[in-house]
Amino acid sequence: MSLIVEVNELSKQYTPDHPPAVNGVSFHIRAGEIFSLLGPNGAGKTTTISMLAGLVKPTGGTALIGGHNIATDPLAAKQSIGIIPQEIALYPTLSARQNLRFWGEMYGLSGKPLNDRVDDVLEKIGLTDRADDKIQTYSGGMKRRVNIGAGLLHKPRILFMDEPTVGIDPQSRRAILDMTKALNAEGMAVLYTTHYMEEAQELSQRIGIMDGGKLIALGTLDELTKMVGQADTVILEINEGIEGIAQTLATLPGVRQAARQEAQITLLVDDANKQLPDIIISVTATGARIASIEVQEPNLEAVFLHLTGKALRD
Repeated sequence: MSLIVEVNELSKQYTPDHPPAVNGVSFHIRAGEIFSLLGPNGAGKTTTISMLAGLVKPTGGTALIGGHNIATDPLAAKQSIGIIPQEIALYPTLSARQNLRFWGEMYGLSGKPLNDRVDDVLEKIGLTDRADDKIQTYSGGMKRRVNIGAGLLHKPRILFMDEPTVGIDPQSRRAILDMTKALNAEGMAVLYTTHYMEEAQELSQRIGIMDGGKLIALGTLDELTKMVGQADTVILEINEGIEGIAQTLATLPGVRQAARQEAQITLLVDDANKQLPDIIISVTATGARIASIEVQEPNLEAVFLHLTGKALRD
């Protein structure tokens, strides 16, 4: 299968006295593939996607989109890209149809082809019945769907989706995930950035895990989870007395990693069924109160904890 994106040692350093925002990242995306960049806020995902979109100039490395270098042949490279930014890029006092017509004209569409394409996109994003209502009357999730529609008008070969479900309700999130899968089923490649483990697991053929500006792991879900073997993830919600508990639990037999974030402690353990009693005894012995316990089978949370020593939510 041909490659639509080729990234080699891509880097971005904004100021000499700060670490690089992106540090030597390399990956490729095949035509028709959903490839996710997964990592916490500040990992370098948005900077990476901004460089690939030609919005930020790289400090080093190269990126090819559809075989065209984004630095030396940006116009040709951008013809293959549809961009869905984190921020809503719509005019609130215009309707969805008017916004889509505006962006379609920016892509060089006009006349009947533009009208037909706007109608097609409105149907695809499920907003035909609200097409002539002003954007300012839309919910956050509906605005996100129009934002996605604007990136589809010129029928790009690959869609860049940067954290498209942040700050929206569960129903709208579900609609966007289903839309992404439907677009992919039609043959569109997608570069999807997220800090939600569940989204990357559901959508992606392959996943790149980022932290601190670096790509620390890359592969299919099965390939990544094999990195931690049969280890389970245990997530403890602590009501009070959390100080020092992660360090204590890290010393227990069978506990590989322990990380704290606010009122949560995330553990990577060899066998949750076997080790859970000792974990509970150790926590209660400190006087802390456990509000809830969640046990997960090997997943990307476990991989991230294994690789970095901290929870993905950090």
